[in-house]
Amino acid sequence: MVGNAVALAVSAPADVDTDLLVVPHLEGENLLQAVPELAHASGGAVEKALNTREVQGKPYELFLTPAAGGWRAGRIAIVGAGRAADFDLERLRRVATAAAAAAKQRRVARIAFLYRPSPDARFDAAAAAQTIAEGLILAAFNSDRYKSRDHVPPPPERMTVVVPPSTQETAQLHALEEAVERGRVLGESSNIARDLCNEPANVLTPSVFAERAVQISREVGLSVEILDEDEIARLRMGLLLGVARGSAEPPRVIVMTHEPPGAPASPVLGLVGKGITFDTGGISIKPAEGMDRMKDDMAGGAAVICAMRAIAILRAPIKVIGVVPAAENMPGGRAIKPGDVLTGASGKTVEVLNTDAEGRLILGDALWYAQRLGATHLVDVATLTGACVVALGKAASGLFGQPEPWVEAIRKLAARAGDRAWPMPLYDEYSEQLRSEIADMVNTGGRAAGACTAAVFLKEFANDVPWAHLDVAGTAWADEPKPWQSKGPTGVAVRTLAELALSSADWT
Repeated sequence: MVGNAVALAVSAPADVDTDLLVVPHLEGENLLQAVPELAHASGGAVEKALNTREVQGKPYELFLTPAAGGWRAGRIAIVGAGRAADFDLERLRRVATAAAAAAKQRRVARIAFLYRPSPDARFDAAAAAQTIAEGLILAAFNSDRYKSRDHVPPPPERMTVVVPPSTQETAQLHALEEAVERGRVLGESSNIARDLCNEPANVLTPSVFAERAVQISREVGLSVEILDEDEIARLRMGLLLGVARGSAEPPRVIVMTHEPPGAPASPVLGLVGKGITFDTGGISIKPAEGMDRMKDDMAGGAAVICAMRAIAILRAPIKVIGVVPAAENMPGGRAIKPGDVLTGASGKTVEVLNTDAEGRLILGDALWYAQRLGATHLVDVATLTGACVVALGKAASGLFGQPEPWVEAIRKLAARAGDRAWPMPLYDEYSEQLRSEIADMVNTGGRAAGACTAAVFLKEFANDVPWAHLDVAGTAWADEPKPWQSKGPTGVAVRTLAELALSSADWT
């Protein structure tokens, strides 16, 4: 999926040389009045479909017709974009992905997507161009690497974002070109994260995960360091070592650094991602049903690695440090047991009540280490709790943090990036559920408010710095295919983390 080309064309629709030209259509609008050339270009087919209500503009409905009237496109696709009131950047991204996915199924080699100004000038041409590029690239993801034959058609070889020359914003041509490139990189990086999450755990061990991070880092000029088990022990990361003890595979800590010339001393953004490459639950073993999905328990780590890739390519103006603790959680003979006490690198002690609450343990040591490396602002991403899935389902990630302006900045960026996140509380009462009789705290507060108590546990390691926690347990994997999303890994949080670094001027 890496290397798909997406380009900008400032052109009249009739002059676009492509196999399929996609035109978004809002529900209830007069499409032929908005794009009058369509009537002639389709030989009356679009007008007929509109009159018979075959085409209504409902979300993701698709109508294809050959192009005529001298247009260079081979075919025209009218894709439903829903109601004008609902047409935001996320809807535009999904429409672009759905159109490109449909083109892929039809083995279309070249696809172009026509930009149309948003209702009420809700977003400008540059924001739309980036979003369309992201959507087109996201559709390029394939999950058939381990199939002996090609079962999934290849994505289009050439994708184009078309902006009509009459658009006022075309005067800012350079900004449009940069927007398309930014969208390409963000979509591509999301797909790499999806590819990592799709890897079986017998292939993607903690050591291999670290090797992949090194390869990705070196390709884009990031500094990278891998801490092995000896270095982890020297740093006294007892929480990470405790989780890793039950596995024959040794743990790793991946450290990636982006430090551009002239970067200010502050802020230094620290991104921390959970990297459990397989989670059995340990001694507190999970049910067999659905355990195969636990290969994606490193989705937070994949998001950080691939966000760092995008941050480097797009030259974020601030220093960013990515830290990914990687381990397997297995029930081997040396595995931690309920009732054990572990000591983290911070000096905090944790009584382990449930070995399946392992993600917060490894993140505790990683949050400490990110601060030791100089991070002044923290965001961690983890498939952390089933309780968050119960609370929010698959529609949004849980967002926790401090202080409120920092959390709100991330919420807004997540919405813009297409990673919906819903703010959740960190009330003092949740800390009471983590009290231990023999240690500083326990690693689980029980079923009540499970996502909140997990976040409060992490807060203990974030200290007083601006910190946010994204619980992506419900959003990292799609159980059912949608027009805009294939079944499987979603690449959640890659774009949010990258946009956070790229938009530092908005929160500093």
